[in-house]
Amino acid sequence: MDWGLNWLGAAYPWVLAAHVIFVMFLIAALFMMPRFFVYHQEAEAGSDEAAKWVAREARLKRIILDPALGMVWLLGLALAFNVGAFAQGWFHAKLVLVLALTGYHGWATAYAKKLARGEPTLTNRQLRLMNEIPGVLTAIVVVLVIVKPF
Repeated sequence: MDWGLNWLGAAYPWVLAAHVIFVMFLIAALFMMPRFFVYHQEAEAGSDEAAKWVAREARLKRIILDPALGMVWLLGLALAFNVGAFAQGWFHAKLVLVLALTGYHGWATAYAKKLARGEPTLTNRQLRLMNEIPGVLTAIVVVLVIVKPF
């Protein structure tokens, strides 16, 4: 396979569309998870309700969050190689932000495990503030991709 520019050919718009769709799934799930944590923490520890939140969090991670993150990376790297993005400054900034979102995914996964063990470490207010992180990072990524300021 030629890894030069435009190696995706006519598939490029389809790959781009799929990338955007999976980004939407990923960000939606990253918005949902901290809200789930708030509701989970409000449930009495060891209750049936708390157990239901553990199951909901695990399903969100397994069915939406993990697959979306994998597809975002796979499709995003294909697009980057296709357009030679690694030579562009805006892409380096975007890549740092996507790495931060990936780290946020890791934090959410770890916090879900803590809650499942009955070990909350954050307040509901802190979780609501954490809920803003993916939105802010996504807004900056969109500006970088559309405007390409550098």
